[in-house]
Amino acid sequence: MRIVGNNPQLSRQTQATASGAITGGKPVLVNTDGTVTQISGSALAVGTAVEFDTNSAGSKDVCFDSNSNRVFISYRDAGNSNYGTGVVGSINPADNSVSFGTPVVFESAATAEIGNCFDSNSNRVVTVYQDQGNSSYGTAVVGSIDSSDNSVSFGTPVAFNSGGNSYYNSIAFDSNVNKTLNSYNNSGDSESHYAIVGTVDPSDNSISFGTAVKYETGGSSSGYGQVVFDSSTNKFVLAYQDGGDSNKGKAIVGTISGTDVSFGTAAEYESGSTTYVAGTFDSTNNKTVIVYVDGGNSSYGTAVVATVSGTSVSFGTPVVFESASTVAPEAEFDASIDKVVVNYRDGGNSNYHTVVLGTVSGTSISFGTPFLLISSLVHSVNDHMTYDSHNERMFFAFGDAGDSNKGKGVVLRNAVPTNITSENFIGFAEDTVATGQPVTINTKGAIDENQSSLTPAQQYFVQTDGTLGTSTDDPSVVAGTAVTATKLIVKG
Repeated sequence: MRIVGNNPQLSRQTQATASGAITGGKPVLVNTDGTVTQISGSALAVGTAVEFDTNSAGSKDVCFDSNSNRVFISYRDAGNSNYGTGVVGSINPADNSVSFGTPVVFESAATAEIGNCFDSNSNRVVTVYQDQGNSSYGTAVVGSIDSSDNSVSFGTPVAFNSGGNSYYNSIAFDSNVNKTLNSYNNSGDSESHYAIVGTVDPSDNSISFGTAVKYETGGSSSGYGQVVFDSSTNKFVLAYQDGGDSNKGKAIVGTISGTDVSFGTAAEYESGSTTYVAGTFDSTNNKTVIVYVDGGNSSYGTAVVATVSGTSVSFGTPVVFESASTVAPEAEFDASIDKVVVNYRDGGNSNYHTVVLGTVSGTSISFGTPFLLISSLVHSVNDHMTYDSHNERMFFAFGDAGDSNKGKGVVLRNAVPTNITSENFIGFAEDTVATGQPVTINTKGAIDENQSSLTPAQQYFVQTDGTLGTSTDDPSVVAGTAVTATKLIVKG
């Protein structure tokens, strides 16, 4: 008797328990406990840069709205009298593309020194900036995003510093007490560093402020700082350049109570001159990572891990991530791979827009090999990035210096390590099942009938992302040979 397909009398199938959801037709591997798992992983992928403004986009910042699952950019629109402007972007993970809504003006005057954050309590974005149409006072405005059309509407701007110009605005949200904290330099007080607590009212997109508190007496060159919220301790780490003390790198812990903020004692993480100070919070290791340019070490790009204890902060040993002149490093945590993403301009390589990944271990951080975000992007200005936790993608907003500084955005999917080895692939899932459920596996010698778009007589290999390809991946794992467009003889 001629049998077409799998012969049920032959042991070419096996049953196991699914560890994680499994889709029929997908290659699976066996775990050390005997369960089976769908193969996963992904390669590094960068989408195509897309304009969000055809004009030059100067000072800017970007954040992710986890309510609408949209990215939000606030920027200085040089093509419209430098007005403060906001635009909403939507990421498509299928092709790592981004599309933008219509830009909306939030300040009909020249703006600069822009920062923003997302308030997850009110589901509003908050932008802080220097209002050059009002004596360059520090000002804030609240925006509400509509995901149906990628639009944003703003409330009335509110000044938080009427005593002088506000420089190096940086803002973060405290999810414990549902307040924002804005750090800035006050020109009305010798460039001293101040911070102020904000409370958003979503009913009218307004924001009110407590009393500003000085946390560092400034100097003529004070600047470059960022405020980072540590969700493990419900404290803020404010990292900055101390212009009153030879531009040393310092940080201080801030705690919000009501509408006030109090500070511990500043600690030094870099004894040399620092510039371009930025940072992010690693929520896997519960550490803050500070990145900066070390002027005392040939302006190399450098990072240091900060640990908060009570109202104090301590540091590991600084680590160089770029042994060349570095400009404007930024840091963001990618929770999909548990790594810190550092974005900077590499002065040792024609100012190419470069990215490197850092892995925190204890109080130290180690870095992989830097790579170019876009090979043709020789120089970009005012680069900022955010992590889209919904789509597990990094998003970069920048001014393309090779294209009249036009405002552009680009999506990066970092490579996710694969779970396949040269030995643990066992076959293809017969059915789609949920985690914990039994699943039938078509093993060596079986015919898997759940495929599509195959070329008959072609050998296929399992790829590290769980797809099939006609060329080997690393590791090299043979999947089988196509019989028809939908059938594959499993070789394993």
